[in-house]
Amino acid sequence: MNHEIIIDSELEEDTAEVAALLEKVIPAVLAAEGVEVPCEVDVLFTDDDGIHAINLEQRGVDRPTDVLSFPMFELAPGEHPSEEDADPGTGLVPLGDMVLSLERARAQAEEYGHSPRRETAYLAVHSVLHLLGYDHMDDGPMKARMRAREEAILGELNITRE
Repeated sequence: MNHEIIIDSELEEDTAEVAALLEKVIPAVLAAEGVEVPCEVDVLFTDDDGIHAINLEQRGVDRPTDVLSFPMFELAPGEHPSEEDADPGTGLVPLGDMVLSLERARAQAEEYGHSPRRETAYLAVHSVLHLLGYDHMDDGPMKARMRAREEAILGELNITRE
């Protein structure tokens, strides 16, 4: 499937390695979830200050976070966009936007005792699942289902906790 992953960065640092990782991870999530139409996912790399500003502006939450997801569609887990949802100009379904704090990803990797690569991949999987309608706002079955899918997809990618 020819998905388009558009990556932009507000950071001064070289993000080519992280971008290459997400260009592998995002299509893998879409495949694992059975998405059968070509999608576009827009990704922005930022730091804690940048994601804090976006979190405050978009969600009214006055603190930084690790990743934000802005889906274009209201899907339920297991629902997929269809060809009718595609942009006529590109033929791609604009699935949504992801904002990722690489600063927070590195800090969480250290806190959880695994690599920044694993944490960044986890956050990307988590975000794409949000774009596909998964949620974890409760501590019940929805959260458990999302966590199980995250771990299964990371396992398929052979991205372990190291």
